[in-house]
This record gives sequence, structure tokens and C-alpha cells, in this order.
Amino acid sequence: MSIPFDLPADDHTLSPRTGYTRAHWEAVADGLLTAAWRRATPGGALLHLPGRPSRSGVRSDGLEGYARTFLAAAFRVAGAHGDDPHHLLERYADGLAAGTRTPGRDDTESWPEILDVDVQGQPMVESASVALGLRLTAPWLWEKLDPAVQDRAEAWLRGALRHTPAPNNWYLFPYTVAGFLDSVGRGDAETAAARERARDLLESWYRGDGWYADGDGRAFDHYNGWALHLYPVLDAHLAGDTDALAHHGGRLRAHLDGLSLMFGADGAPLHFGRSLTYRFAASAAVSLGAVTGHTPLTPGASRRIASGALRHFLDRGALTSEGLLSLGWYGPHEASLQEYSGPASPYWASKAFVALLAPADHALWTDTEEPAPVEEADRVLSLPGPGLLLQATRADGTVRLHNHGSDHVRPHEGESAADDPHYGRLAYSTRTGPTARANAADNHLSVEVNGRASVRRRIHPLGAGHGDGWGWAASWHRPVFVAGPPMVPGLRAESVTVALGSLELRVHRVVGAPPGSRVTLTGWATGPEEPTVSALHGLYGWDDPAPEPVPAPQGTAWTPWARVPRLTGGCGGTTVHVALACLTTGPDAPPLERAVTDVRVDGGTVELTWTRDGSRTRVSFEPPEVRHTRP
Repeated sequence: MSIPFDLPADDHTLSPRTGYTRAHWEAVADGLLTAAWRRATPGGALLHLPGRPSRSGVRSDGLEGYARTFLAAAFRVAGAHGDDPHHLLERYADGLAAGTRTPGRDDTESWPEILDVDVQGQPMVESASVALGLRLTAPWLWEKLDPAVQDRAEAWLRGALRHTPAPNNWYLFPYTVAGFLDSVGRGDAETAAARERARDLLESWYRGDGWYADGDGRAFDHYNGWALHLYPVLDAHLAGDTDALAHHGGRLRAHLDGLSLMFGADGAPLHFGRSLTYRFAASAAVSLGAVTGHTPLTPGASRRIASGALRHFLDRGALTSEGLLSLGWYGPHEASLQEYSGPASPYWASKAFVALLAPADHALWTDTEEPAPVEEADRVLSLPGPGLLLQATRADGTVRLHNHGSDHVRPHEGESAADDPHYGRLAYSTRTGPTARANAADNHLSVEVNGRASVRRRIHPLGAGHGDGWGWAASWHRPVFVAGPPMVPGLRAESVTVALGSLELRVHRVVGAPPGSRVTLTGWATGPEEPTVSALHGLYGWDDPAPEPVPAPQGTAWTPWARVPRLTGGCGGTTVHVALACLTTGPDAPPLERAVTDVRVDGGTVELTWTRDGSRTRVSFEPPEVRHTRP
């Protein structure tokens, strides 16, 4: 699709895979900012972008437009050492003065006050972007402000330090505000307390493998890269704090070992977790690693991932005809959104422009692009900390994530029966999105009791591991129900995924099911006109090994209409159910009915032989264990 602003010609000598250079990144930032500023109020304090309002209201949405675009402008100008050819900082300085003149007032320009998360919390989110933008551009904006405007801005920002954030990554917003105030000589005991509180929480949320839980539960998603790593690493980098940068940067390096494998060869990030409308912000951590030197990737591979993600969305309709980022994935897509999503929410994509902090002579821009990890070889990687299993295939450039640890159910919440498509599914990929909540669920194991189907909510990881070209992950959950009693006492579903090449062995044990219950398993959701092929085949415990196609009329982020393969079988007491699944692109999908032989099920143990190389896999539930041996 055409991009509604001019870009430089592609440079396939320096960037053989994407054609994008630093000049492209600058041009995209300029184009996005120009389009957004057409919707500014006369004083520039609010940018009212078109679209459905968020639950926080129109004024908060207008602040969101100012703050999130300011972040892109700040990276753009700071990376150019203050060169501001479009006079962006003048606009943001005027908006800051107008917005902080009478906060909370119902007029054309005033910003909403920052209050507790359950009262008026969204401005706290935006305060971090305002503070970070001011910190990045301090020599050219903050230091030139009238002292009265500086005082007003500080007074507004301190609202983030004095009110209660959401119990997750939000604690990094006052942390970032405090870091800015410290950097301009306005720190005190209040800023110190906010930073210590956030640091302590961040430590308690670390789960290993470079992954943080987003709060005290088990939510693992893109917030790791664009929030939980970005704020502390960038804070330490800007402060020149070598000890803090070594600590946080070491974790970022570990995180990028896995995150770098979460982008397909076409540039798409995994469609997994909430806030997916931030799109190419998913590459922010990759670029931050290159900027700070805390990355396992070469500069050429880092740029290939970041530019690939940026171009992926620009080429597929993420921009409206006005040059604005729409609410959705490619074009508008309601099922990718949350109730907090408003017209300016997509502009957290501005975090990707952290790449511009690398100056023009940095290796991130001067080295030739190199392949992304998915383009180098087939790879299977387990991440025991978050309970995830990554499966990448070079031939089609597709990455799949098997979810055995991320659920977004907070510790204080009971297990409600509301399906959460962004976390509750068994698998996600760079080529498919989950089906909508009202449609048949893709990649889902459901137990049906008295005709009522269960959903998967709180996920309990049982282990994960990998070897040469293969890997596994396991978990259990309590099936919960929408209608009638929410749970059946003693009912439990245990799941193991084994990945080998493009094949997925899915083994499930249902424990405590009432007599006459049913179990269903679905595969990947794909559209009839897509090149992506979804296959599912029953090996044990199903009525029929061949799946039935079930329609998903609301489609996915990739296709307006989809279908999902589904297996069904009876269960009662303790039963085992085994299937093969596969997601491939093109006509060479492997025939699943011939992929394995000698399938044996003995109580809580499943053994089989893989036709491709004669290797054997043994899955046990007591205790959870997977062994894979080659002849």
C-alpha cells in the first residue's frame, strides 16, 4: 500500500533486505509528526486524533496525542544533536506552556491532572513520555523555557509521584518522571522514593531469561521490551550510570536472545499479548540494545529487525490516507484493541524511534544489514522463566510461540470464565492472530461438561527445555466455564508441546472430568485466500483423526474471515489426547498423517517415532518430563 508521505529511495546495497536507512527512519518520524500535528489545538497542548475515544475520555486522549508524538520528536531531535529542521520543539514547548497553565480545567488546552489509577490514571502513563521527551531535549527545550513554565511543568509531573499507579509496569512512569526531575536539578526525597520503589518492584518481578512479569502475576508480553526494559536501561544510559546500565543492560542482553527470534522474515512481530496496536514499538528493545551496546546481535542484524518491523506495517496499511496510525494491526482491527485504547494510543510506536539515538556514524546505520535469526536456520528455543517455547522455521520465515506460562491473571483476581484471546491460547505466531472472543477459539483445548465449553485462564508452568533442533514446554490449568458453576472440583487439564522443525506435538491429559464429558482441540486460524496453511491431525483420544473446519467469521488481524481445524473426543476420569499441528506457508505442508509412527500411550506416558529421522519422543506427566532421542 502507498505511504502518504515521501520517503528516500530504497538502498539495497546498505540494506539488502529492507532497503531502509537512517534517512528512512527520520522521514517516517517527520511524516507521522506532520500528520498528527494537523489535529492540534491552537495552543498545541492537545492533539485530538480521529477515532473512537478511550475509556479515559477525550481530554486524556488529546494529552496522549501530545505526549506520545513528543517522544518520537525527542528521539528525532536528540539523535540529530539538536538539529530541528521542522521546528518541532517550538511546538512542544508552546503546548507544554498551554497545557500546564490550568491543569484540570475544562477548556481548550488544559491537561487533565494526574490522579490515582482508579480515578484518572491515564495521564500518569503520558507523564512518562512528557518527562522522557523533556530529558532527551533538555538543552534545546527545557533550558530555554521561562522559569514559570518550568515550575508549572514540574508541579504537573509531580502528580505522578503522589498518586497510585496500576500494579504493573506503571510504576516505571513515576520512576521516569523522577529521573527527569533529578537530571535537571529538581530531585528530592520524593523523587528518590519513587525511584527506589520502582527498582524494588522491578527486582521482584524478574523471572529469569531476561524476562519480567508485568506485575506480581504471570503476564509476559511485549511490555517487557517497550516498558520493563526500555525505561530503566534508557534512564541509566542517559544518566551515565555505569553500574545501573551494567545491571539492567545485562538483563536486556539476555532478553534479546529470545526477543530477537520473535520477528518473522517479513518483519512481523509475534501477535501476542495486549496493546498490539503499538505495532513496531516491539522493536524498541532491539534498537536500545544497539544504542547502549547491551545486545547479543550485530548492528546489521539489529537494524534488519527494527527496519523490518517498521516497513512491515507501513507497507500493509497501518497508516490512514492522512498519514495517521490507525487503531488496529494493519488497518483498523477492533479485536486487537483494549478498552484503554484511544485514537492516539498507537503512537507508543514512537518508542521504536529510540533507534535514532544512534548517530549517523553509528554501526547500527553504517553496517550492512545481516539476516535476522529466523532467516539463519530453523531454531527451537525454550524460555523456562516465562514458560514460553519459540519455534522458528527458515524456509517460510515463520515464528511460533507456544504459551505455557503467560496468562495476565493478576494475583488478587479469581479465575473468571471470560476468554482472553491475547493470552489464553496455546500458541501464537508472526503469521496469524487469535480469533475474536465471540468466535471459535484457535489453538485451544476445551473441556465440555453438560454442553458447556471451558476456557483457559490462569496458567501454571510445569517446565520447559530444548535440545538440538527440538524443544518442549508444559503447563496445567483449571478449565473454567462461562455458564453455570465456574469450575468442576478436581478438573484439571495438563498440556505439553514438543516442537520439531515445523511440526508441533500436542499432548494433553484431562484429569477429573465427569462421565460423558467431551474435549476439543483446535489448530491455527487461517483464511481461505492466505498462503498460510493450518493442519491438525489426531493421533490418540479423538473420535476421528481428521479435523472438521470450524468458521470464525470475524476473522483475525490477517484475514477478514477464517476457519479453524477442530478435533473432538470423549473424556471422563483421566484421559490422554495426542495430536500433531502444523502452520506453514506455501504448498509444501508436511502430511501429518505420515509424520509419526508407533504411537503408544500407557497411563501418563506417550511415546512415538518421528518418520523424518527415526528419532523418538517420550512425554510423561508424572513427573512432567520430555525425552527426545535420535537413533
